[in-house]
Amino acid sequence: MRVPAGLRPSPTRSLRSRLSWSASLVVAVWVLLLAVGGNALFSRVLAGQADGVLQARAEAVAQTVQVAADGTVSILENQDDQALDVGTWIFDSRGGVVEAPPGSSAELTSAAAGLASAGAGTTDVEGLETLRLLSLPVVEDSEQVAAVVTSTSLSPYGQVERAALVGSVAVALLLVLVVHLVLRATVTRALRPVQQMSAQAGRWSADDVEHRFGADPRPAELADLAETLDQLLDRLAAVIRHEQRFSEELSHELRTPLARVQAEIDLVTAQPRTAADVAAAHAAIDRSTRSMRGILDTMMSAARSAGARAPGRARLAEVLHHLADPDGSRTGTAVEVICDPELVVGTDGDVALRALSPVVDNAVRFARTRVQLVAREADGQIHIVVTDDGPGMSAQVAQRAFEPGFRGDPDDGHGGAGLGLALSRRLVVAAGGSISAAPSTAGGLVEVLLPRA
Repeated sequence: MRVPAGLRPSPTRSLRSRLSWSASLVVAVWVLLLAVGGNALFSRVLAGQADGVLQARAEAVAQTVQVAADGTVSILENQDDQALDVGTWIFDSRGGVVEAPPGSSAELTSAAAGLASAGAGTTDVEGLETLRLLSLPVVEDSEQVAAVVTSTSLSPYGQVERAALVGSVAVALLLVLVVHLVLRATVTRALRPVQQMSAQAGRWSADDVEHRFGADPRPAELADLAETLDQLLDRLAAVIRHEQRFSEELSHELRTPLARVQAEIDLVTAQPRTAADVAAAHAAIDRSTRSMRGILDTMMSAARSAGARAPGRARLAEVLHHLADPDGSRTGTAVEVICDPELVVGTDGDVALRALSPVVDNAVRFARTRVQLVAREADGQIHIVVTDDGPGMSAQVAQRAFEPGFRGDPDDGHGGAGLGLALSRRLVVAAGGSISAAPSTAGGLVEVLLPRA
């Protein structure tokens, strides 16, 4: 399925970039909030300092104000009077100007008078420069007898505030840049082992699935990743082994019918044969090809049903009939079958036949004179016991008899690959049953349990 271009991952949208930019964005938001809050607080502090200067000056001037009995307001002269007069107005209780700073405009004096009449407070007057006015009432016997108004320019404070704003913005940008670079370097360094491990797992999955990361000391997150990758490699290795084993078992099962077909063809082409012989050869080839088709169907059914119960049902006596050889004319060893005709197994007949055939063939190979198959029902299952009068199996051989490629005696001259009994176990387990071999020195014994229909 073609993935839309908008949904395909872009190299610029790597996890490293996402993490570093996301973290940088969070830091930038916090730095912005701190900068705004800091500048707002600094502005309030500067405003408070300006008000404090005005208040101190007004209180100092108020100490020089004298009020006569008739309400006349006068000023005590002293050596600091010129310093106190800078930007200072004194008004009497009627709003008259007692003293005004030299050079003050009528508009500014009017604003000061208005503020004095309003009582204590501050106000800003816009002009060529912004001035702040502060009014301080002079009170005697709980009555306001005069008012002192002082002023100061806010330009120096504004310059300091702008310098602080520019400096905080520059520091914030530099901080965000440094944080982003550090985060990107840190994330890159943190993700490098992940990239290396994923690349290593990719190489192992292609070249050697038996390698593992193991339990080497790692950070907790990388240890979890290593464990997950090891589990994936384990499953991949199991799948590959399953496929290899399936191919080997399929080859093992097809070898005999293919050999029969080739033998019949060789006989037909090697020398002239009668019509009856050709018909018999055709019949033998037909039986062999049908057998191969049955083997393929059975093997594919077992592969599809791996780990699950194989469907179907069959009369066990009809299945065992194909394995019976009472007089040994076919196998050279008598194969006796004892089975109730009414026994029905809960699996397909071809699966049951393919599962039992390697067991019977193995018994025939080691038997001296006879092989016996006894089928009975017990505990809701069908028990099929295959015995022979051969040398039997040791405990070690009985335990490993169904392992792929295992042969109890590699030097017995048999050309098999040790896959027949392994195939039997796979088919029996897929059908929902079990198979086991018993150690004995008085003949072989293999028991197969299949579900009852």
